[in-house]
Amino acid sequence: MPSTTVKSIQEPARSIPVSAEYDVLVVGGGPSGLTAALAASEDGLRVGLIESRSFVGGNMTIGLPVLGFLGQKGNQIIDGLPEKFIKRLRTERDGASEHRPCPLHMGITLVEPEAVKTVALEMLTEAGVDVLFYTFFAGAIMDGDSIRGIITESKSGRSAVLAKVVIDCTGDADVAYRAGVPCEKGDEHGGMQPPTLMFCLGGVDTEKLRMTIANAPKEARTYLTDFIPAEYFGQNNQFIVVGLRELMAKAKAERGLSIPNERTIIITGLKKGEVWINMTRVTGTDGTDARSLTEGEIEGRAQIDDIVTYLIHYVAGFENAYFTKTAPFLGIRETRRIVGQYMMTQDDVLSCRHFDDSIAVASYPIDIHRPGDEGCTLIWCGDCYDIPYRSLVPQKVSNLLVAGRSISATHEAMGAIRVMATCMAMGEAAGRAAKISVRGNRTPADIDVGDLRRQQLQRGVYLRNPDGSRTMPEGLAPAA
Repeated sequence: MPSTTVKSIQEPARSIPVSAEYDVLVVGGGPSGLTAALAASEDGLRVGLIESRSFVGGNMTIGLPVLGFLGQKGNQIIDGLPEKFIKRLRTERDGASEHRPCPLHMGITLVEPEAVKTVALEMLTEAGVDVLFYTFFAGAIMDGDSIRGIITESKSGRSAVLAKVVIDCTGDADVAYRAGVPCEKGDEHGGMQPPTLMFCLGGVDTEKLRMTIANAPKEARTYLTDFIPAEYFGQNNQFIVVGLRELMAKAKAERGLSIPNERTIIITGLKKGEVWINMTRVTGTDGTDARSLTEGEIEGRAQIDDIVTYLIHYVAGFENAYFTKTAPFLGIRETRRIVGQYMMTQDDVLSCRHFDDSIAVASYPIDIHRPGDEGCTLIWCGDCYDIPYRSLVPQKVSNLLVAGRSISATHEAMGAIRVMATCMAMGEAAGRAAKISVRGNRTPADIDVGDLRRQQLQRGVYLRNPDGSRTMPEGLAPAA
Protein backbone atom coordinates (compact mmCIF):
# COMPACT_ATOMS: atom_id res chain seq x y z
CA MET A 1 0.00 0.00 0.00
CA PRO A 2 1.49 3.38 -0.95
CA SER A 3 2.43 5.62 1.94
CA THR A 4 0.58 8.89 2.41
CA THR A 5 1.75 12.14 3.93
CA VAL A 6 -0.63 13.71 6.40
CA LYS A 7 -0.78 17.44 5.67
CA SER A 8 -3.07 18.42 8.50
CA ILE A 9 -5.49 17.07 11.06
CA GLN A 10 -8.77 18.41 12.35
CA GLU A 11 -8.58 19.46 16.00
CA PRO A 12 -11.77 18.52 17.85
CA ALA A 13 -13.90 21.39 19.13
CA ARG A 14 -13.68 21.79 22.89
CA SER A 15 -14.47 24.20 25.64
CA ILE A 16 -11.50 26.13 27.00
CA PRO A 17 -11.55 27.23 30.63
CA VAL A 18 -11.03 30.90 31.43
CA SER A 19 -8.07 30.98 33.81
CA ALA A 20 -8.00 34.73 34.49
CA GLU A 21 -9.60 38.07 33.66
CA TYR A 22 -7.78 41.40 33.78
CA ASP A 23 -8.30 45.03 33.03
CA VAL A 24 -5.03 45.03 31.09
CA LEU A 25 -3.10 42.01 29.86
CA VAL A 26 0.53 42.36 28.73
CA VAL A 27 1.88 39.56 26.55
CA GLY A 28 5.68 39.35 26.76
CA GLY A 29 7.94 40.30 29.65
CA GLY A 30 10.86 41.92 27.84
CA PRO A 31 11.91 45.59 28.19
CA SER A 32 8.66 46.96 26.75
CA GLY A 33 6.43 44.47 28.57
CA LEU A 34 8.03 45.20 31.92
CA THR A 35 7.32 48.93 31.74
CA ALA A 36 3.92 48.45 30.12
CA ALA A 37 2.74 46.33 33.04
CA LEU A 38 4.19 48.74 35.62
CA ALA A 39 2.53 51.76 34.01
CA ALA A 40 -0.84 50.04 33.57
CA SER A 41 -0.92 49.05 37.25
CA GLU A 42 -0.30 52.55 38.63
CA ASP A 43 -3.92 53.31 39.57
CA GLY A 44 -4.96 49.95 40.94
CA LEU A 45 -6.12 48.21 37.79
CA ARG A 46 -5.88 44.43 37.65
CA VAL A 47 -2.94 43.78 35.35
CA GLY A 48 -1.60 40.46 34.12
CA LEU A 49 1.68 39.65 32.39
CA ILE A 50 2.19 36.43 30.40
CA GLU A 51 5.76 35.28 29.70
CA SER A 52 6.91 32.06 28.01
CA ARG A 53 10.24 31.94 29.84
CA SER A 54 10.95 31.61 33.56
CA PHE A 55 12.03 35.23 33.99
CA VAL A 56 11.32 38.77 32.84
CA GLY A 57 13.78 41.16 31.23
CA GLY A 58 14.04 39.80 27.70
CA ASN A 59 17.10 41.10 25.85
CA MET A 60 18.33 42.81 29.01
CA THR A 61 19.27 39.31 30.22
CA ILE A 62 21.47 38.19 27.30
CA GLY A 63 24.60 40.27 27.92
CA LEU A 64 23.76 43.33 25.84
CA PRO A 65 24.11 46.86 27.17
CA VAL A 66 20.99 48.99 27.21
CA LEU A 67 21.24 51.53 24.41
CA GLY A 68 19.20 54.68 23.93
CA PHE A 69 19.07 56.57 27.24
CA LEU A 70 21.26 59.39 25.88
CA GLY A 71 20.69 61.57 22.85
CA GLN A 72 23.12 62.52 20.12
CA LYS A 73 23.83 65.80 21.94
CA GLY A 74 24.74 63.96 25.14
CA ASN A 75 21.54 64.76 27.03
CA GLN A 76 19.36 62.12 28.68
CA ILE A 77 16.20 61.65 26.60
CA ILE A 78 14.69 58.52 28.23
CA ASP A 79 13.42 59.00 31.77
CA GLY A 80 10.30 57.87 33.67
CA LEU A 81 9.94 54.18 34.47
CA PRO A 82 13.00 53.06 32.46
CA GLU A 83 15.19 55.37 34.51
CA LYS A 84 13.49 54.26 37.73
CA PHE A 85 14.29 50.66 36.85
CA ILE A 86 17.96 51.36 36.06
CA LYS A 87 18.39 53.39 39.26
CA ARG A 88 17.00 50.56 41.34
CA LEU A 89 19.28 48.09 39.57
CA ARG A 90 22.26 50.30 40.32
CA THR A 91 21.53 51.27 43.91
CA GLU A 92 20.09 48.01 45.28
CA ARG A 93 21.97 45.34 43.31
CA ASP A 94 25.01 47.12 41.87
CA GLY A 95 23.53 45.79 38.65
CA ALA A 96 23.83 48.78 36.30
CA SER A 97 26.41 51.35 35.30
CA GLU A 98 25.84 55.04 34.76
CA HIS A 99 24.60 56.09 31.33
CA ARG A 100 27.97 56.39 29.59
CA PRO A 101 28.41 58.55 26.48
CA CYS A 102 29.56 56.58 23.45
CA PRO A 103 30.61 58.09 20.11
CA LEU A 104 29.03 55.22 18.19
CA HIS A 105 25.88 54.38 20.16
CA MET A 106 25.28 57.80 21.81
CA GLY A 107 25.09 56.15 25.20
CA ILE A 108 25.48 52.69 26.72
CA THR A 109 24.22 51.43 30.07
CA LEU A 110 25.79 48.18 31.25
CA VAL A 111 23.48 45.85 33.16
CA GLU A 112 23.99 42.57 35.00
CA PRO A 113 21.59 39.97 33.50
CA GLU A 114 20.80 38.12 36.75
CA ALA A 115 20.16 41.38 38.60
CA VAL A 116 17.77 42.43 35.83
CA LYS A 117 15.70 39.29 36.34
CA THR A 118 15.48 39.83 40.11
CA VAL A 119 14.75 43.56 40.16
CA ALA A 120 12.22 43.39 37.34
CA LEU A 121 10.26 40.69 39.11
CA GLU A 122 10.45 42.54 42.42
CA MET A 123 9.03 45.70 40.86
CA LEU A 124 6.22 43.83 39.12
CA THR A 125 5.13 41.93 42.21
CA GLU A 126 5.32 45.08 44.35
CA ALA A 127 3.06 46.81 41.82
CA GLY A 128 0.52 44.02 42.10
CA VAL A 129 1.02 42.70 38.58
CA ASP A 130 -0.07 39.08 38.24
CA VAL A 131 2.91 37.43 36.52
CA LEU A 132 2.55 34.01 34.90
CA PHE A 133 5.69 32.26 33.62
CA TYR A 134 6.07 29.15 31.45
CA THR A 135 3.00 30.18 29.48
CA PHE A 136 2.86 30.52 25.69
CA PHE A 137 0.56 32.72 23.67
CA ALA A 138 -1.35 30.39 21.31
CA GLY A 139 -4.12 32.47 19.75
CA ALA A 140 -6.29 35.57 19.90
CA ILE A 141 -9.90 35.57 21.09
CA MET A 142 -11.82 37.87 18.79
CA ASP A 143 -15.29 39.37 18.87
CA GLY A 144 -15.62 41.00 15.49
CA ASP A 145 -12.73 43.45 15.23
CA SER A 146 -12.23 43.58 19.00
CA ILE A 147 -9.77 41.39 20.87
CA ARG A 148 -11.30 39.96 24.05
CA GLY A 149 -8.25 38.10 25.24
CA ILE A 150 -5.83 35.35 24.32
CA ILE A 151 -5.50 31.57 24.33
CA THR A 152 -2.51 30.17 26.19
CA GLU A 153 -0.69 26.85 26.33
CA SER A 154 1.27 25.70 29.36
CA LYS A 155 1.96 22.70 31.58
CA SER A 156 -1.53 23.32 32.92
CA GLY A 157 -3.03 22.83 29.48
CA ARG A 158 -4.92 25.14 27.19
CA SER A 159 -6.81 28.06 28.70
CA ALA A 160 -8.23 31.49 27.92
CA VAL A 161 -7.18 34.78 29.50
CA LEU A 162 -9.57 37.69 29.05
CA ALA A 163 -8.85 41.42 29.27
CA LYS A 164 -10.40 44.77 28.44
CA VAL A 165 -7.17 45.86 26.72
CA VAL A 166 -4.30 43.68 25.49
CA ILE A 167 -0.76 44.99 24.95
CA ASP A 168 1.41 43.00 22.54
CA CYS A 169 5.01 43.18 23.81
CA THR A 170 6.16 39.94 22.20
CA GLY A 171 8.65 41.75 19.96
CA ASP A 172 7.34 39.70 17.03
CA ALA A 173 3.78 41.12 16.89
CA ASP A 174 2.54 37.59 17.67
CA VAL A 175 -0.75 38.72 19.18
CA ALA A 176 -1.40 41.37 16.55
CA TYR A 177 -0.64 38.97 13.71
CA ARG A 178 -2.93 36.24 15.05
CA ALA A 179 -5.66 38.83 15.68
CA GLY A 180 -5.63 39.89 12.02
CA VAL A 181 -3.57 43.07 12.12
CA PRO A 182 -1.76 43.68 8.82
CA CYS A 183 1.97 43.10 9.32
CA GLU A 184 5.19 43.48 7.37
CA LYS A 185 8.44 41.58 7.76
CA GLY A 186 11.97 42.53 6.79
CA ASP A 187 13.13 44.80 3.97
CA GLU A 188 11.64 45.12 0.48
CA HIS A 189 12.90 41.60 -0.25
CA GLY A 190 11.74 40.14 3.05
CA GLY A 191 15.30 40.00 4.39
CA MET A 192 15.59 40.44 8.15
CA GLN A 193 18.53 41.56 10.23
CA PRO A 194 20.43 38.46 11.39
CA PRO A 195 20.24 37.54 15.07
CA THR A 196 23.17 37.00 17.41
CA LEU A 197 23.80 34.42 20.11
CA MET A 198 25.68 36.36 22.77
CA PHE A 199 28.32 34.62 24.87
CA CYS A 200 30.52 35.52 27.81
CA LEU A 201 34.23 35.13 28.52
CA GLY A 202 36.04 35.49 31.83
CA GLY A 203 39.69 36.14 32.60
CA VAL A 204 40.02 39.04 30.18
CA ASP A 205 42.49 41.80 30.97
CA THR A 206 40.20 44.64 29.97
CA GLU A 207 42.74 47.24 31.11
CA LYS A 208 45.29 45.84 28.66
CA LEU A 209 42.68 45.82 25.90
CA ARG A 210 41.59 49.41 26.40
CA MET A 211 45.07 50.84 26.86
CA THR A 212 46.36 48.99 23.80
CA ILE A 213 43.69 50.77 21.79
CA ALA A 214 44.05 54.10 23.60
CA ASN A 215 47.85 54.22 23.12
CA ALA A 216 48.01 52.92 19.57
CA PRO A 217 49.60 55.29 17.03
CA LYS A 218 47.18 56.83 14.57
CA GLU A 219 48.65 54.83 11.71
CA ALA A 220 47.92 51.55 13.53
CA ARG A 221 44.42 51.19 12.14
CA THR A 222 44.35 47.57 13.27
CA TYR A 223 43.71 48.71 16.82
CA LEU A 224 41.30 51.56 16.18
CA THR A 225 37.59 50.93 16.14
CA ASP A 226 34.73 52.07 13.96
CA PHE A 227 33.79 55.72 14.63
CA ILE A 228 35.19 55.54 18.19
CA PRO A 229 38.32 57.62 18.77
CA ALA A 230 41.19 56.22 20.82
CA GLU A 231 40.57 58.92 23.44
CA TYR A 232 37.31 57.21 24.40
CA PHE A 233 39.19 54.15 25.60
CA GLY A 234 41.62 56.24 27.61
CA GLN A 235 38.72 57.76 29.54
CA ASN A 236 36.48 54.72 30.16
CA ASN A 237 37.32 51.51 32.01
CA GLN A 238 33.98 50.01 31.00
CA PHE A 239 33.46 50.24 27.27
CA ILE A 240 32.42 48.73 23.97
CA VAL A 241 34.77 47.85 21.12
CA VAL A 242 33.39 47.78 17.58
CA GLY A 243 35.89 47.19 14.80
CA LEU A 244 39.34 45.54 14.75
CA ARG A 245 38.55 44.59 11.17
CA GLU A 246 42.19 44.12 10.14
CA LEU A 247 42.92 41.82 13.06
CA MET A 248 39.92 39.66 12.23
CA ALA A 249 40.85 39.49 8.55
CA LYS A 250 44.37 38.43 9.54
CA ALA A 251 43.03 35.71 11.84
CA LYS A 252 40.73 34.36 9.15
CA ALA A 253 43.55 34.24 6.62
CA GLU A 254 46.18 32.70 8.91
CA ARG A 255 44.00 30.16 10.72
CA GLY A 256 41.20 29.52 8.25
CA LEU A 257 38.60 30.63 10.79
CA SER A 258 34.95 30.79 9.80
CA ILE A 259 33.50 33.96 11.32
CA PRO A 260 30.56 35.41 9.33
CA ASN A 261 31.15 38.94 10.57
CA GLU A 262 33.51 41.68 9.49
CA ARG A 263 33.74 43.43 12.87
CA THR A 264 34.80 42.55 16.39
CA ILE A 265 32.21 43.57 19.00
CA ILE A 266 33.31 43.33 22.64
CA ILE A 267 31.29 44.66 25.59
CA THR A 268 32.83 44.79 29.05
CA GLY A 269 30.69 43.37 31.84
CA LEU A 270 30.19 44.84 35.28
CA LYS A 271 32.32 42.10 36.84
CA LYS A 272 36.12 42.29 36.67
CA GLY A 273 37.55 40.37 33.75
CA GLU A 274 34.16 39.64 32.20
CA VAL A 275 33.25 40.51 28.62
CA TRP A 276 30.27 39.73 26.43
CA ILE A 277 30.83 39.00 22.75
CA ASN A 278 28.34 40.12 20.11
CA MET A 279 29.85 38.46 17.02
CA THR A 280 27.90 35.37 16.01
CA ARG A 281 25.74 36.16 13.01
CA VAL A 282 23.03 33.77 11.85
CA THR A 283 21.84 35.09 8.50
CA GLY A 284 18.48 33.88 7.22
CA THR A 285 16.98 33.10 10.62
CA ASP A 286 13.27 33.85 10.95
CA GLY A 287 12.46 34.64 14.57
CA THR A 288 8.79 33.76 14.03
CA ASP A 289 9.52 30.17 12.95
CA ALA A 290 10.47 27.51 15.52
CA ARG A 291 12.44 25.36 13.06
CA SER A 292 14.39 28.38 11.82
CA LEU A 293 15.10 29.49 15.40
CA THR A 294 16.35 26.01 16.26
CA GLU A 295 18.68 25.96 13.27
CA GLY A 296 19.83 29.46 14.18
CA GLU A 297 20.64 28.36 17.73
CA ILE A 298 22.65 25.41 16.42
CA GLU A 299 24.54 27.57 13.94
CA GLY A 300 25.16 30.32 16.51
CA ARG A 301 26.73 27.87 18.95
CA ALA A 302 28.85 26.35 16.17
CA GLN A 303 30.36 29.77 15.43
CA ILE A 304 31.57 30.41 18.98
CA ASP A 305 34.72 28.24 18.95
CA ASP A 306 36.33 30.05 16.01
CA ILE A 307 35.47 33.45 17.50
CA VAL A 308 37.07 32.48 20.82
CA THR A 309 40.17 31.22 18.99
CA TYR A 310 40.45 34.55 17.19
CA LEU A 311 40.07 36.59 20.37
CA ILE A 312 42.57 34.59 22.43
CA HIS A 313 45.30 34.52 19.76
CA TYR A 314 44.93 37.96 18.20
CA VAL A 315 43.28 40.50 20.53
CA ALA A 316 45.24 42.11 23.37
CA GLY A 317 43.98 41.20 26.85
CA PHE A 318 42.41 37.87 25.82
CA GLU A 319 45.53 35.72 26.29
CA ASN A 320 44.12 34.02 29.41
CA ALA A 321 40.44 34.29 28.57
CA TYR A 322 38.08 31.36 29.02
CA PHE A 323 34.51 30.61 27.98
CA THR A 324 31.86 30.88 30.71
CA LYS A 325 28.33 30.88 29.25
CA THR A 326 26.03 31.61 26.34
CA ALA A 327 22.93 33.76 26.47
CA PRO A 328 19.67 31.91 27.23
CA PHE A 329 18.29 32.62 23.75
CA LEU A 330 19.13 34.21 20.41
CA GLY A 331 19.04 37.99 20.30
CA ILE A 332 16.50 38.74 17.58
CA ARG A 333 16.85 42.11 15.86
CA GLU A 334 13.89 42.04 13.49
CA THR A 335 10.74 40.09 12.65
CA ARG A 336 7.20 41.36 12.09
CA ARG A 337 6.10 44.98 12.29
CA ILE A 338 2.47 45.98 12.45
CA VAL A 339 0.75 48.35 10.07
CA GLY A 340 -0.69 50.94 12.42
CA GLN A 341 -2.47 54.24 12.24
CA TYR A 342 0.85 55.81 11.31
CA MET A 343 4.01 54.18 9.98
CA MET A 344 7.30 55.75 11.05
CA THR A 345 9.79 56.20 8.21
CA GLN A 346 13.49 56.77 7.71
CA ASP A 347 12.70 60.40 6.89
CA ASP A 348 10.94 60.84 10.24
CA VAL A 349 14.09 59.68 11.99
CA LEU A 350 16.63 61.59 9.93
CA SER A 351 14.60 64.83 9.88
CA CYS A 352 14.25 64.71 13.70
CA ARG A 353 10.50 64.95 13.22
CA HIS A 354 8.20 66.21 15.97
CA PHE A 355 4.70 64.72 16.31
CA ASP A 356 1.78 66.27 18.14
CA ASP A 357 0.93 62.83 19.55
CA SER A 358 4.49 62.05 20.59
CA ILE A 359 4.69 59.70 23.57
CA ALA A 360 8.46 59.16 23.65
CA VAL A 361 11.67 60.67 22.33
CA ALA A 362 14.48 58.63 20.77
CA SER A 363 17.90 59.40 19.33
CA TYR A 364 19.53 56.09 18.43
CA PRO A 365 20.78 56.06 14.82
CA ILE A 366 19.43 53.88 12.05
CA ASP A 367 21.46 50.73 12.75
CA ILE A 368 20.86 47.87 10.32
CA HIS A 369 22.86 44.65 10.34
CA ARG A 370 22.35 44.05 6.65
CA PRO A 371 20.57 40.79 5.74
CA GLY A 372 22.54 40.31 2.52
CA ASP A 373 26.16 40.59 3.66
CA GLU A 374 28.40 40.79 6.73
CA GLY A 375 28.21 44.57 7.10
CA CYS A 376 26.18 47.15 8.96
CA THR A 377 24.55 50.45 7.98
CA LEU A 378 24.69 53.35 10.45
CA ILE A 379 23.03 56.73 9.83
CA TRP A 380 22.77 59.46 12.47
CA CYS A 381 20.21 62.28 12.53
CA GLY A 382 22.22 64.66 14.71
CA ASP A 383 19.63 65.05 17.46
CA CYS A 384 16.33 63.45 18.57
CA TYR A 385 13.10 62.31 16.94
CA ASP A 386 9.64 61.59 18.30
CA ILE A 387 7.67 58.34 18.39
CA PRO A 388 3.98 58.99 17.73
CA TYR A 389 1.24 57.25 19.69
CA ARG A 390 -0.47 56.32 16.41
CA SER A 391 2.40 53.93 15.61
CA LEU A 392 1.44 51.86 18.68
CA VAL A 393 -2.20 51.59 17.56
CA PRO A 394 -2.81 48.83 15.00
CA GLN A 395 -5.19 48.92 12.08
CA LYS A 396 -8.29 46.70 11.96
CA VAL A 397 -8.22 45.46 15.58
CA SER A 398 -9.48 47.45 18.55
CA ASN A 399 -8.63 47.06 22.26
CA LEU A 400 -5.06 46.22 21.25
CA LEU A 401 -1.80 48.15 21.59
CA VAL A 402 1.68 47.18 20.44
CA ALA A 403 4.96 48.29 22.03
CA GLY A 404 8.59 47.51 21.29
CA ARG A 405 10.38 46.88 18.02
CA SER A 406 7.23 45.61 16.28
CA ILE A 407 5.39 48.95 16.25
CA SER A 408 4.31 50.45 12.93
CA ALA A 409 7.57 51.44 11.26
CA THR A 410 9.46 50.74 8.07
CA HIS A 411 12.45 48.42 7.99
CA GLU A 412 14.77 51.43 8.17
CA ALA A 413 12.94 53.25 10.99
CA MET A 414 12.73 50.00 12.97
CA GLY A 415 16.52 49.85 12.74
CA ALA A 416 16.56 52.98 14.90
CA ILE A 417 13.74 52.41 17.40
CA ARG A 418 14.54 48.76 18.20
CA VAL A 419 16.99 49.38 21.08
CA MET A 420 15.99 48.61 24.65
CA ALA A 421 15.69 52.04 26.31
CA THR A 422 13.41 53.17 23.47
CA CYS A 423 11.36 49.97 23.74
CA MET A 424 10.97 50.55 27.49
CA ALA A 425 9.74 54.08 26.79
CA MET A 426 7.18 52.77 24.31
CA GLY A 427 6.05 50.16 26.81
CA GLU A 428 5.50 52.79 29.47
CA ALA A 429 3.35 54.83 27.07
CA ALA A 430 1.34 51.77 26.01
CA GLY A 431 0.66 50.76 29.62
CA ARG A 432 -0.51 54.24 30.52
CA ALA A 433 -2.67 54.44 27.36
CA ALA A 434 -4.27 51.10 28.25
CA LYS A 435 -5.05 52.41 31.73
CA ILE A 436 -6.71 55.54 30.28
CA SER A 437 -8.64 53.35 27.86
CA VAL A 438 -10.03 51.15 30.64
CA ARG A 439 -10.81 54.05 32.96
CA GLY A 440 -12.60 55.97 30.22
CA ASN A 441 -14.31 52.95 28.67
CA ARG A 442 -12.87 53.86 25.28
CA THR A 443 -10.75 51.93 22.81
CA PRO A 444 -7.05 52.81 22.76
CA ALA A 445 -7.57 54.49 19.39
CA ASP A 446 -10.17 56.83 20.90
CA ILE A 447 -8.44 58.00 24.06
CA ASP A 448 -7.49 61.63 24.62
CA VAL A 449 -3.82 61.61 23.59
CA GLY A 450 -3.42 64.99 25.27
CA ASP A 451 -4.36 63.33 28.56
CA LEU A 452 -1.84 60.56 27.88
CA ARG A 453 0.91 63.11 27.21
CA ARG A 454 0.03 65.01 30.40
CA GLN A 455 0.26 61.81 32.44
CA GLN A 456 3.54 60.95 30.77
CA LEU A 457 4.98 64.33 31.69
CA GLN A 458 3.71 64.09 35.27
CA ARG A 459 5.56 60.76 35.60
CA GLY A 460 8.83 62.27 34.42
CA VAL A 461 8.79 61.15 30.77
CA TYR A 462 10.93 63.23 28.42
CA LEU A 463 8.86 64.82 25.64
CA ARG A 464 9.80 67.66 23.25
CA ASN A 465 8.24 70.89 22.12
CA PRO A 466 8.20 71.67 18.37
CA ASP A 467 11.39 73.74 18.83
CA GLY A 468 13.17 70.74 20.33
CA SER A 469 13.15 71.95 23.94
CA ARG A 470 12.00 69.61 26.67
CA THR A 471 8.30 69.83 27.47
CA MET A 472 7.63 70.37 31.16
CA PRO A 473 4.54 69.37 33.17
CA GLU A 474 2.03 72.16 33.74
CA GLY A 475 3.14 74.45 36.54
CA LEU A 476 6.79 73.48 36.28
CA ALA A 477 9.57 75.34 34.54
CA PRO A 478 12.83 73.91 33.22
CA ALA A 479 15.68 73.94 35.70
CA ALA A 480 17.98 76.92 35.38
